[in-house]
Amino acid sequence: MAIEQASTIELQHSLVQHHLSRLRAKQTPPSEFRQHVRVLATLLAAEATKNVALQPITVETPNEMTTCSELAGRFAAVPILRAGLGMVEPLAELIPQLEVWHLGVYRDEETAQPVHYYDKLPSNNPPDIAFVLDPMLATGGSACMAIQTLKRWGVPKILMLSIISTPEGIARLQQEFGDVTVYTCAIDRCLNERKYIVPGLGDAGDRIFNTT
Repeated sequence: MAIEQASTIELQHSLVQHHLSRLRAKQTPPSEFRQHVRVLATLLAAEATKNVALQPITVETPNEMTTCSELAGRFAAVPILRAGLGMVEPLAELIPQLEVWHLGVYRDEETAQPVHYYDKLPSNNPPDIAFVLDPMLATGGSACMAIQTLKRWGVPKILMLSIISTPEGIARLQQEFGDVTVYTCAIDRCLNERKYIVPGLGDAGDRIFNTT
């Protein structure tokens, strides 16, 4: 089950709640943290892809020929470096033909503004659907910068997948890109004075890669 409001879908699932509790706990070690990120990313991806286009194919079973369906079009995962890398593997397992394109964006801790530092997107031939991956949608600055880059590339449909989000980040994204749906496991209370998500889960990149 999921709660859909405007262009935001918040998952409502017992497994989401279970794995989120482990993800938030500061004593959870990096190896376990990565596993919970993968599980939650899988649940997000399943929700985000449940209505994508299909095309008919004919296959031979051990008994007869039959008509089935397969995914139609090209799909791309666009992880925002570096934390978004922790969400790529589940999408690749669900979509074997998935393309992966990287965008490097970091937040200036003094200004809380995004800084774009890496981009290897080609100049043409965009995919049909792009999934922007970032475990945390905080101010929305990095997400909006990534989405704007993908729109310049010409991607017709963009979906944002974040494990936790804030009302502020969602509002900014919807104001700037009303056609982009946000899929999230939880909408946290707010941003604090340092623009950190509360209650949050700390720095997702540091906890995934065991750095400080």
